[in-house]
Amino acid sequence: MLASFKMGLVGGQRAMTPLAAVSIAAARGELRLGQGPLKWLANPLVAAGTLALAIGEMAGDKQKTAPDRIVPIGLAARFTTSAIAGAALASPKHRWLGAAVGGVTAVIASYPGWRGRMAALGRYGQTKTGFAEDAAVLAGAVGIVRGRKA
Repeated sequence: MLASFKMGLVGGQRAMTPLAAVSIAAARGELRLGQGPLKWLANPLVAAGTLALAIGEMAGDKQKTAPDRIVPIGLAARFTTSAIAGAALASPKHRWLGAAVGGVTAVIASYPGWRGRMAALGRYGQTKTGFAEDAAVLAGAVGIVRGRKA
């Protein structure tokens, strides 16, 4: 469950990164999902699509018009994508628990992440804080997936 929890922390900052990370790892054969309901994540087209969405989210985050991560639709997206990623990172017997841990953690982690970003905006600006957050999110997601290889 630790990997699901950690990916939920990532998802609290960027909604699409957890889904892209597990999908890319699964498509490369680095994360085994079996023949269950999550096998669609291993499709290379899904991996490419989730990667494109994650890149788009990161680019959009640098815009002044980007909504706060704590708006209801943002929290719903974070819960959903982190729940799927959390399930993918959990053992097959504990997929539902992994989903719950990943999703709930993402929603909770959204708030301190948002507060930290707001506190840094005045001093460093939208773009610099966004890139710093992106670097932490990417490093975290890659580390989590690599630590949970098949």
